[in-house]
Amino acid sequence: MATLNRMSSWQFLEHRRWEDILSMLLGAVILGTAMFGNTMGNTTMVAATALVGAAIVVLGGLEQMYLRRWEEFLAFFCGIWVMASPFTFNYGAPLRTWHIVLGAAVAALAILELWQDRNRRLDP
Repeated sequence: MATLNRMSSWQFLEHRRWEDILSMLLGAVILGTAMFGNTMGNTTMVAATALVGAAIVVLGGLEQMYLRRWEEFLAFFCGIWVMASPFTFNYGAPLRTWHIVLGAAVAALAILELWQDRNRRLDP
């Protein structure tokens, strides 16, 4: 019979390294979709999305070395930007769907990491 004591070791209650690796992978996929997706000559969109994808990769790497809240806030805003970019640059499916889903995943992961670190003292 399961007890409540097992809940204290539940994997999502503390910040784990796999979350930072997943964040870096999501950033790399966003970077790849910007470069190899059907962009129809929209160089501004490609540059903006590639920059945000690279920023997500770098933030994930920084989180592995130095765990700070500002990194997760920036990752959250990068995820929101990836979700908003299809509407800002007015490009369609399937790239629009990919960016909405990938941006939501980055933002959700950042929220999870912020929640996990809510009681942890993180010195600047």
